[in-house]
Amino acid sequence: MTIKDDNYSIDYDAATATVYLRGVLRLNPEEYVPIVQLLEQVITLEPPLLTINLRELDFLNSSGFTTLARFVTKVNTKKTIQLQMQASSQNPWHQKSLNNFKRLMPQLQLEFI
Repeated sequence: MTIKDDNYSIDYDAATATVYLRGVLRLNPEEYVPIVQLLEQVITLEPPLLTINLRELDFLNSSGFTTLARFVTKVNTKKTIQLQMQASSQNPWHQKSLNNFKRLMPQLQLEFI
């Protein structure tokens, strides 16, 4: 599963159960619909460990953050999926913002590299 645009790409690697978000996600709320659909498809696969790799995500606007927050909440209700997020310690907004997801899912594994 892949979504590509000039400014961003989202890929799901089924072999590693990893969703890669790359580039700049500065979209209007309605433009996130295909991304939401991809994330919901991944949830239906119910991998025991699901990784969201954000290391190459340079920017995420508030609509994108809301989209990811809703995704984290959905995964949290599944109880069969352990969620891990991989972020960049070199990107200041990663450290400031991504820790908020632990409020939605305390067992979320957040890894800064």
